[in-house]
Amino acid sequence: MNVSKSIAELVAAAQANAKAPQDRISELSHATTGPEAEQLRAATVELEKISVDIYSVFEARMQHHFKRGPFSRKLQSLLVAGGETDLAERIRQYYLAINVLKHGKGDSYRELAKEQDALVVLRPAQDMIEDDTTRAVGLVDVTDEGFFDGLTAAILEAYRFLEQK
Repeated sequence: MNVSKSIAELVAAAQANAKAPQDRISELSHATTGPEAEQLRAATVELEKISVDIYSVFEARMQHHFKRGPFSRKLQSLLVAGGETDLAERIRQYYLAINVLKHGKGDSYRELAKEQDALVVLRPAQDMIEDDTTRAVGLVDVTDEGFFDGLTAAILEAYRFLEQK
């Protein structure tokens, strides 16, 4: 029988998996056209997928802490009630960013666009990839320094908070 990995172990695995695309992004950040731009785009998409996957796993594994309803909203409320307002705000913004990565421009995008102290870099929809001559950045710039580390740090802190409850 397999023993399920903890959120901390899953985050560590996601961080290890993210290292290769992050390194490729760093190496190819200057690329705007041709094969290098395509490699940059592929590494960016890979990092987007890893980001969505780790947040989705976090939500699924931690849902048992709440009876029903939207996990992230309930988590934010619990964090605020527990005096963790900074963490609640980080979780809110990363939740919105992941929603934008999953669903595109919508309510989450508009809410993040209004944010004064955004943790994530948003791009206007017209800046999205349309052909080989555009830079490999979607609506949420996962290549921005600190995005993935910030996401995983917020997940780990929220995980530890929930496990102490």
